[in-house]
Amino acid sequence: MKRGTLVLVVVLVVLGIATIVVVQQPGEVSSTGSLDQALVVYDSSTVDKIEVHSSKGSVVLEKEGGIWSLTSPIRYRADETAVTTAVGKGRNLELTSLVSTNPQKQELFKVDSSGTLVNIFEKGEERASFRIGKASSSFTETYVRREASYDVYLAVGNLAPTFDRQPKDWRDKTIFKTFKDNITDVKFQYGDTTFTLSFEDSLWTVDGDSSVEFRVTSFLNSLSNFRTDEFIDSALSDLPQLTASLEVEGTQIRFHYNKDADKYYVQTSRSSQWFEIHSWKARPVLKRKKDFLPW
Repeated sequence: MKRGTLVLVVVLVVLGIATIVVVQQPGEVSSTGSLDQALVVYDSSTVDKIEVHSSKGSVVLEKEGGIWSLTSPIRYRADETAVTTAVGKGRNLELTSLVSTNPQKQELFKVDSSGTLVNIFEKGEERASFRIGKASSSFTETYVRREASYDVYLAVGNLAPTFDRQPKDWRDKTIFKTFKDNITDVKFQYGDTTFTLSFEDSLWTVDGDSSVEFRVTSFLNSLSNFRTDEFIDSALSDLPQLTASLEVEGTQIRFHYNKDADKYYVQTSRSSQWFEIHSWKARPVLKRKKDFLPW
């Protein structure tokens, strides 16, 4: 064997040994398979408060009168699905392996102060506290750690989308929602032009003219669960002229078109909250009379 080749082999062996020593520092342990234990224990049915602190912001969510609300940094109704998913996921984290007991490795797995901290409360008392770290290389698992413990585990799933959210992503984005079958008429107004979509004698008509059923169905699907892209929490100093309004089930939905941004400012008669949506999202509900009639 040539001297140069021998030197290269020795270097590779030394690097391999060094890598093993670094990875298996004191306090570093590992195992495979599913662990028959929970990261934290609490009764999800009695959880009434959650605090989430992440790089995207901190939020406080509280159950008031059986309904989840965002109480900090702003007071607003919460996205019930997002909250209940987080509560359920935290209680049922499936741990697959213990990867470290070395506190110096917490930064590596992002379960130190840089990780998302979740505090769970039952009846006003804190019952659980844990950190959500980075995803594994396969993005099918996530590093997690119970607060006040050095043990770092891998848990099934990419947990960041569940817990690491911006405050606005915990808010209920509903502009208007109802059961589609409850809608029997919708009044449209575009400036001086008005028309009404009505359901009478098992048929949908527009000002008495027959409509195309699948077009009406598509419209009702969009209107019955109309959601925003963004919230506007500050006063609108330069509100564009009213573009259109819809009246359904006693609620008026008003649209103001911002041509420069190609977006609509939207407000309903139910509250003073302003919403902002892209024009493509408004089109399915901003129908003209001809859109419902046969071509």
